Amino acid sequence: MKPVFQVLPHSIRDVIQSLPASVLERLEEVRVRQGRPLEIITFKQSWFVSRFAHLSKKPYEAMIPGKEDCLNLLNLISNHSLYTMDEELRQGYVTVEGGHRIGLVGKVVLEGGRVKHLRDITGFNVRIARQVVGVADPLIPCLFGNAKVENVLIISPPQCGKTTLIRDLARHVSRGSQSIPAYKVGIVDERSEIAGCVAGVPQHDVGPRTDVLDGCPKAEGMMMLIRSMSPDVLVVDEIGRKADSEAIHEAIYAGVHLFATVHGQSVREITRRPVLRELFQEKVFTRLVLLSRRRGPGTVEGIYNQFIERLDNKVGRMGTIC
Repeated sequence: MKPVFQVLPHSIRDVIQSLPASVLERLEEVRVRQGRPLEIITFKQSWFVSRFAHLSKKPYEAMIPGKEDCLNLLNLISNHSLYTMDEELRQGYVTVEGGHRIGLVGKVVLEGGRVKHLRDITGFNVRIARQVVGVADPLIPCLFGNAKVENVLIISPPQCGKTTLIRDLARHVSRGSQSIPAYKVGIVDERSEIAGCVAGVPQHDVGPRTDVLDGCPKAEGMMMLIRSMSPDVLVVDEIGRKADSEAIHEAIYAGVHLFATVHGQSVREITRRPVLRELFQEKVFTRLVLLSRRRGPGTVEGIYNQFIERLDNKVGRMGTIC
């Protein structure tokens, strides 16, 4: 939580730090909206927070962040250099040390009918990222067999543990184990969430044989890593564009394995998307992992092979991985 506290203005930081430890351990989001109640979100619960760190369901009892609070928060996020954040403002989020992502809302500035950047920013969603080393261990018997690395696609709605799982898979194959040898891994970390790099150095444990391209678009990054670092395995988060699909084809043809994630509610939904349909028709992904929040973040709903046959009976009921 330290990197999160560092970007919160004192008025809000003091309140959040005063919350009970049991709440901080389960904290997923801090919502700061100018002129509206300060809100925190944990698994399946949201609370309004007073200036005295009291939690309530009643918005009129909550602290109300003002214009100065929001300006201070924006200055801390940008290190008082807002002009250096043009790309982040265009995308609507900033990733800070530790892989924590801060969503932004405000007045959209258009140029040629496209989003140029945001101004008059009055809303922030601080999403807490957590590393869970070993989270992938129970899945290894299903994902890798006979010392062979499979092409893995992790499917889930937002905040269900996709990034946590793919990060630990990268660590696992980079380090190697009794069941699989060590491989060279390349991570294209477009949103700086997988490795959580600061000045190019990963803050999360992604393994000793892992190279990271931080803040790089996925399609371009995959080709750059193949040409420059000769990875055995590429790791990318949240695929979905046509360029991503084309780059995945190039990687597979180059003999590189792939770990990827995608937003979705079900395997059926994903296989029907035009951009991904061809990848499924060609059976590019030999292992599919479906996650949800049904029993908490990281609930494994099923593990499937390329023929959409369930494999998770090998390890019994998975429960939750995060």
